[in-house]
Amino acid sequence: MTQHKICGPALHVDSAAGARLKLRGGQEIIDGISSWWVNTHGHCHPKIVEAVRAQAGKLEQVIFAGFTHDPAEKLTRKLLSTVHGTFEGKDGSALDYVFYSDSGSTAIEVALKMAIGFHENAGEQRHKVIALEGGYHGDTFGAMAAGSRSVFNVLYEPFLFDVKHVPFPKTGEEMRSLAWLDKWLKKFGSQTAAFVFEPLVQGAAGMRVYSPKVLGKMAQMCREHGVLLIADEVMTGFGRTGSMFACEQADFTPDLLCLSKGLTGGFLPMGATLATEEIYKAFYHDEKAKQFFHSTSFTGNPLACVAALASLEIWDEEPVMEQIAAIEASHLKAAGWYSARPDVMDVRVKGSIFAIDVRDDVNGYLSSIGHEIYDFMLANGVLLRPIGNTVYILPPYCIDQQDLECIYETLWRSLDSFRNDCFQQAA
Repeated sequence: MTQHKICGPALHVDSAAGARLKLRGGQEIIDGISSWWVNTHGHCHPKIVEAVRAQAGKLEQVIFAGFTHDPAEKLTRKLLSTVHGTFEGKDGSALDYVFYSDSGSTAIEVALKMAIGFHENAGEQRHKVIALEGGYHGDTFGAMAAGSRSVFNVLYEPFLFDVKHVPFPKTGEEMRSLAWLDKWLKKFGSQTAAFVFEPLVQGAAGMRVYSPKVLGKMAQMCREHGVLLIADEVMTGFGRTGSMFACEQADFTPDLLCLSKGLTGGFLPMGATLATEEIYKAFYHDEKAKQFFHSTSFTGNPLACVAALASLEIWDEEPVMEQIAAIEASHLKAAGWYSARPDVMDVRVKGSIFAIDVRDDVNGYLSSIGHEIYDFMLANGVLLRPIGNTVYILPPYCIDQQDLECIYETLWRSLDSFRNDCFQQAA
């Protein structure tokens, strides 16, 4: 996601702590995007550091086919306990099984294969997949196919399997999306294996926010036709939208829940696909040919498992939800100021996410504004990485008010600087 010819030299990071990165030469910068949305509790949280350090001296890796170990078993019990506590009483079956992989993309690939295989092993010919328009689910081929057709994957479009996309339910156009889905399900519901979506917030599409009520209605409609729900909570999971998982705000439990990024607190790569017992049993058979055919070499890696377990325990031991609420309150206050700017559109806040669209002749990922803001922010000690003309702040939960104020103020100066440059060029 970087055009190396024009991006300039890479910055060398020597160390990190809390919400700050320390560059070679001693400069510190505020990590305003949680190092691409993965860091939840802050860099080098001592509890996770100690867990990984202790595990490294005992078992670093072992094949996870026919073997097991304490870190994976403890993590699974803790992860399922967390999910059950979150989704208790919500519509849908319990998520009782976990398949580990090594990224958000692989978590999605696993879910797609499980959904298709589930129907096949049940004797149903469901070969269609639907997804939410504008979605981004990763850069492996199945994940690209489920995602929106865009500049991200246009070169590979001839190789992607067909996925139909439900119109994005932007504010005021929700009925259009529901009508499209209703029409599709009435015609093809019995042929559709799964509905893939990022709940409440589409990250790479520009932090697009939509209604929990609409998502809940979509889920209900799919359930009525036996279409499995694949929730991509790779970004939205672990508190980003103000609740542990975004789907709980829409009052349902998905059939397949995809997790990564914040799962290990940002320490190590890991993906997890959680599934219902019904899906698990579809592959539990005397015939070897009906097993679930998927593997990654580092599945259930012990170091990643202990990092994830320690991260989940921090939720029990520290006031993480209170930290998220404080960030959201700060974002909402800043939103009032940014809404008054004539060069800003669509200010939005959801949990720890703050986003604005900067007015430009070119909207979307190819807008040049983002690169200019990125350079200005870095020169002033803040890491933001705009998505084209969408600028967002998504900090680690440990960030203090002073650093948040610094980010808002620096972004404000960046927009002022950019606007003044435009005026001078026009003159």
